[in-house]
Amino acid sequence: MPIITENEPFKNREQIKAEIRKCDTFSGICQYACFLFAALGAIGDASNMTLGLEPMSWFLLAIVVGLNAIIGHTHVVVAKHLLGIEAESKKGNIELLKQQDTRLNLKGFV
Repeated sequence: MPIITENEPFKNREQIKAEIRKCDTFSGICQYACFLFAALGAIGDASNMTLGLEPMSWFLLAIVVGLNAIIGHTHVVVAKHLLGIEAESKKGNIELLKQQDTRLNLKGFV
């Protein structure tokens, strides 16, 4: 079963928050793996040893995993931004409705 079902709409905000947490966890794991792979490459290069892979392979692996981390972090940032815009627009709509309601009430008294 895939983690993200792209073809199905979200049912509620809690499901969206759960997806954001999953992406954030994945990107955090990729970020730490990137640092680990880069450190293994640097250690292998400095000591002229092969630590399972050649040092250049560790650096290339670090770059690939780092790009995956960037994609996950970007997804989280965009999702949080869109949730913030949605909350702001709802707040603005509520304030607009309150202003219209007070105007209607005032017209009745004048």
